[in-house]
Amino acid sequence: MEEYNPSGLTADAVYTTPAGFESLVNAAYSYTRWWYGKEDGISMSEMGTDLWLRGAGDVNPDLTEYTTLQSSSRAVESLWGKLYTAVNLCNAGISRVGNSGMTDAQKTVREGELRFLRAFYYWHIVETWGGVHFTTTETSGVQTTSNRTPVDTFYKQIVEDLTVAVANLPNTTTDYGRVTKPAAEAFLAKIYLTRGDNQQAATLAQKVISGYNFTLLPRYADLWSMTNLENREIVWAVNYTKELTLNDRVDNTLYPDGHSRGGNNGHLMWLMKYDDQPGMVRDVANGRPFNRFMPTKFLLNLFDETKDSRYAASFRTVWLANTAVAGRFAVGDTAILATKKAIPASVQTSKKYVTYDVNTIYNANGTAKNRLQYVCLRKFEDPTRPTIQEEQSARDAYVIRLADVYLMAAEAQFKLGNTAQATTLINTVRERAALPGKAADMRITASNLSLDFILDERARELAGEQVRWFDLKRTNKLVERVKANNPEAGASIQAYHTVRPIPQRQLDAILNKEEFTQNPSYR
Repeated sequence: MEEYNPSGLTADAVYTTPAGFESLVNAAYSYTRWWYGKEDGISMSEMGTDLWLRGAGDVNPDLTEYTTLQSSSRAVESLWGKLYTAVNLCNAGISRVGNSGMTDAQKTVREGELRFLRAFYYWHIVETWGGVHFTTTETSGVQTTSNRTPVDTFYKQIVEDLTVAVANLPNTTTDYGRVTKPAAEAFLAKIYLTRGDNQQAATLAQKVISGYNFTLLPRYADLWSMTNLENREIVWAVNYTKELTLNDRVDNTLYPDGHSRGGNNGHLMWLMKYDDQPGMVRDVANGRPFNRFMPTKFLLNLFDETKDSRYAASFRTVWLANTAVAGRFAVGDTAILATKKAIPASVQTSKKYVTYDVNTIYNANGTAKNRLQYVCLRKFEDPTRPTIQEEQSARDAYVIRLADVYLMAAEAQFKLGNTAQATTLINTVRERAALPGKAADMRITASNLSLDFILDERARELAGEQVRWFDLKRTNKLVERVKANNPEAGASIQAYHTVRPIPQRQLDAILNKEEFTQNPSYR
């Protein structure tokens, strides 16, 4: 075949200009949107844990319940490809930044960003699949072999890259969404925590807590307001724009490699089927219910809603009628109540609204009885979308926020045996979450502290924020806690599920099949 390049443009030509190199860096950031705020990334990072069951609309039940999780998994294949594409782009940028035509100061910062992003993508790869393919060299053309690289090698490079990022990046940015020094320090703290270097983790986490202008918002609920996304608790977020056409939705002309939905899709995933109930029609305020994921009884029962504001801020339990029903509802009346409590039948029949109580939603053993109506995670709702059917949201996807850093610091201090410091850090988070007048009731003592308590607290604070699977794996609690608290996934999970299957498409494409083999027990 005779190739013809009508524009004459090549990577070598484009990336040797400042504007061209900026396009490479921007593209390297764009792959974060394939994981954060997207259905497949949510399935990979939250499902198959102690916190969630599948809703009626779950399209990745293999990740939610493990029963059918094999190399054919669509979500696993998609994210494998996107993460490795992102790594290759970072490799290209890091090797080419010296010839980018930028000033020395610009080169320093952009290399720091690319180093952070390479570490970020490689962390997702090594935690998800273990010791798989690794390279720091840009690949061009077709590659027909893959290597099996030890996990330790991945982490050595991740630490090296993040150390450069910490040294190179500025403390703040006027271009929201770019990584900064404290973001790199917070992520490096998580890496050290994962690797058991608890003193380094504690030191870096404390530096982020004390050394910058971040603060916990006074009210937990304010974190989720669409008018308050760029707030002082956010250390780093994957940002989406209010101009939806500039997000990552596929466009055959402008963005042929884009996502089929684009934008942040979290608002779709957690909502129950409300729009077939009396007094309710689908509207923008109540959202478009994809009905994908529902909470376990265990998650709901972690909260004491009489003192912890995070239950009401995190979960929707009441739907108000948005259409009148003669003789039953006026607009604004309660139409649906979903509750983790048991409501006597006599009470239910005395009400005009429909009740879904714990015995309607769950079987006695905690498996789902009703996958259509349930208590819903509300953190990612977006009542600002322009139309009822709009799939995109402009909501930013929080990746690191200060409460997470407090809890990482607490975990590190606990593992170091410093229970007093760990207790103080956890109480800071819990006091912020307290209902008015309940701060003292929310405080714990060192005698309450355990690794399981820390994981419970991370669930109360961070449920749905795409950290849970990694939390349980990091603490070697994945299998134990899923078996104990998720009766559906717990029936199938095995020790080998601490890594995901390598996509069959990857295994089919390489020539060194005997050297690069499937992860154990998958087919």
